[in-house]
Amino acid sequence: MKIFKRTFDSTALTLLWILFGNFTITNAQKDTKDKPNFIIIFADDLGYGDLSSYGHPTIHTPNLDRMAFEGQKWTNFYVGASVCTPSRAALLTGRLPVRSGMASNKHRVLFPDSKNGLPSSEITIAEQLKKAGYNTACIGKWHLGHKEQYLPTNNGFDYYFGIPYSNDMDYVGKDIPGYKKLVQQNPENLKTENYNVPLLRNLEIVERPANQNTITKRYAEETISFIKQNKNQPFFVYMAHSLPHIPLFASKEFMGKSERGLYGDVVEEIDHGVGKILKALEDEELAENTIVMFTSDNGPWLPFETHGGSAGLLRAGKGTTWEGGMREPAIFWGPGLVKPGLITDLGSTMDLFATFSSMAGIQVPKDRIMDSFDLSETLRGHNPSPRKSILYYRGTELYAARLGDYKAHFITEGAYGQFGERTEHQTPLLFNLNHDASEQYNIAGDNEEIIRKIREMVQNHQSKLVRGKDQLAERE
Repeated sequence: MKIFKRTFDSTALTLLWILFGNFTITNAQKDTKDKPNFIIIFADDLGYGDLSSYGHPTIHTPNLDRMAFEGQKWTNFYVGASVCTPSRAALLTGRLPVRSGMASNKHRVLFPDSKNGLPSSEITIAEQLKKAGYNTACIGKWHLGHKEQYLPTNNGFDYYFGIPYSNDMDYVGKDIPGYKKLVQQNPENLKTENYNVPLLRNLEIVERPANQNTITKRYAEETISFIKQNKNQPFFVYMAHSLPHIPLFASKEFMGKSERGLYGDVVEEIDHGVGKILKALEDEELAENTIVMFTSDNGPWLPFETHGGSAGLLRAGKGTTWEGGMREPAIFWGPGLVKPGLITDLGSTMDLFATFSSMAGIQVPKDRIMDSFDLSETLRGHNPSPRKSILYYRGTELYAARLGDYKAHFITEGAYGQFGERTEHQTPLLFNLNHDASEQYNIAGDNEEIIRKIREMVQNHQSKLVRGKDQLAERE
């Protein structure tokens, strides 16, 4: 693990970290009577290169940059899939979506007419934390089943406010051009009324169509309200933004604000909400005992050009198993709980399950195979990440695998008409991702032993794999 301490403007603050850093972290846990609070802020289709702290030159994200400066910025952090539904299932269950059946080769995500959703046999982070007395809320996009039995309130969450699937679904604007053509003509032609997406509070539809011009702002307000109402007991908030997934909408306060255009407006409004949540934690004197984690569900939706994001130096984007599809910005912030640093170790959204369980004092389930590693000692600055590998699934097929610095592609395929047709490689493509994060230089010819080790790891994984029944294929 490589941790690089920040250069602080204040010499006194730097000395305090040098002299008392580990002491503060240790005793923040020992002295508090409460278990740590957890907040996950999950963007939709945000790319690796879309934050200023990850290199974007014209999108300004000062609050996320602050989180990265005061907390840990991870540079090799992955999601469980490169599209919405399986990625969300992986985060919440700590398991590869192929195990739960939340991955499919027929339909890659759930739709408003999908028959099924997340199986009741799966244990979510919320259900896990309820065992330790946590109050839980899901705010934002769910996309793990729209029927009552699949909604958040039947999956461990005490409270739900959000939309049940993607913000581009339930399209009713039959007499107007498609999104891409429409925004090319004039972005102001976009109407939130064209998307008849329901907004739910618990099980009740409170608005339809959801007003997407104000939805980002309202997600932040709902999160802050839940924090204030539950400040005297441990809480967990899973705040999953509907944006910057297309169609893009922003409030009046942020329209035209960003140099990056409408996409930048959306990201900067998300960042503004993050700042308000951090302030609320500080105002309520909860910051010292709360971890806030920010990441995204998959890479940018590149066919939408300037209305999609950027994967930065990474190759390709959403829908693919290239790095741009599954490696995401990841920031952990928690004064007193997280030791500041730049982390180049491997991590995954699936690891949040074991990490939060450990910090809350709960045993991880033993009755199933978990794909979650405990990162708590890495967050505290004590040990390297225990994760050493990443498996890249597309649907139910394993396309690629990373072991240490090296990634082997057994199958490559583009998405949405970009980055090529499906190709099966008799000799896998091999890249050293620390030297070549853009996956440009195939070094398979000189590294047969590395390929052998990766194949051995994959074979061991597949020999124990029990695939769940496909929950995405059936539609009504």
